[in-house]
Amino acid sequence: MITLAMDIGGTKLAAALVDSALQIIARREIPTPASQTPDALEAALRDLVTPLWPQAQQFAIASTGIIQHGVLTSINPSNLGGLSHFPLVDVLTTLTGLPGVALNDAQAAALAEYQQMPPAIRDMVFITVSTGVGGGVIQSGRLVTGSGGLTGHCGHTLADPNGPRCGCGRVGCVEAIASGRGIAAAAEGDLAGLDAKAIFAHAARGHEQAVALVERSARTLARLIADLKALTDCQRVVIGGSIGLADGYLPRVQSYLAQEPSAYQTELSSARHQGNAGLLGAALWAQGNLS
Repeated sequence: MITLAMDIGGTKLAAALVDSALQIIARREIPTPASQTPDALEAALRDLVTPLWPQAQQFAIASTGIIQHGVLTSINPSNLGGLSHFPLVDVLTTLTGLPGVALNDAQAAALAEYQQMPPAIRDMVFITVSTGVGGGVIQSGRLVTGSGGLTGHCGHTLADPNGPRCGCGRVGCVEAIASGRGIAAAAEGDLAGLDAKAIFAHAARGHEQAVALVERSARTLARLIADLKALTDCQRVVIGGSIGLADGYLPRVQSYLAQEPSAYQTELSSARHQGNAGLLGAALWAQGNLS
C-alpha cells in the first residue's frame, strides 16, 4: 500500500510517497503560499501532489493547526492565516479521488518518533520548535488527539503573563517567546528584521543579544518540559523542528531543565526523523485508520 503523505506548515508544504514499510519513495517540497488563503493553499496542494498521487492508493495529511473530522482550523493565524474551517480531507479527496485522513503535524511527528522508542517507554511527548511550537502526546503507547483535536498544543500554554501577545490571541504563550517567530519578533537594534536562522548564526559568533534571545527560548522550553512532566509523567521528551534541532539548542534546554527540581526532569533526545517526521507519522496514521 502506497500512501501519499503531506505535511502542511507555516513555512513549507511537503509531500512524499511512503510505502507500507514507512520508506519514502519520492518526495517534493514547495514554500507555503505567501497569501495563505484557502484558494492559494488549494492551488499549492494541487501543484505539490499532482506528480505523485497517481502512484498512491490513499493519502494522509499532517498539518499545523487543529484538525477535527478532516477540517483544519488555524489556532495561530500568524503561522497559517486565513484558514478557518478549511476542509483538508474533502479537498484532497476531490483532487485525487483517494480515501484519506488528516491529523495535526506535531501529533503525527510524535507518532513517528514513538516508533523509535525502546519498548519500556510507554509515555512520551514530542515538541517541535520551529515557526511555531507544537506537540504530540503518547500515553500508554497510544497517540492522544483529544475530542477536539487540541491535545498537544503545548505552545499555547502560559510562559510569561507579562510576555508578548501570541498570534492565537493569548498573552505570553510559549510559542510567542520560544518559536522562530518569537525569537525574531524580540530582536532589536542590529538584529531587528532578521529571521531566527540569522539570529542563531549571530549567536554562534557570540553576539550578546543573539545569545540572550536563544537562551530565552531554551529556558522557556525547559520550563514547558517541566510542566509537561508534571502533567503527563512522560518518560522522554523528543525535540524537533528547525529551532529544536539547531546546533547547540538541545544542550541549552538540558542545562535549564537540570535546574528544575528532580521530579520535573525527564530524558531529552533529538527527533530522529527530523524534517520527515510529520510525513511518516501521517502515513503511519493512515495505515492504522484506513488500511
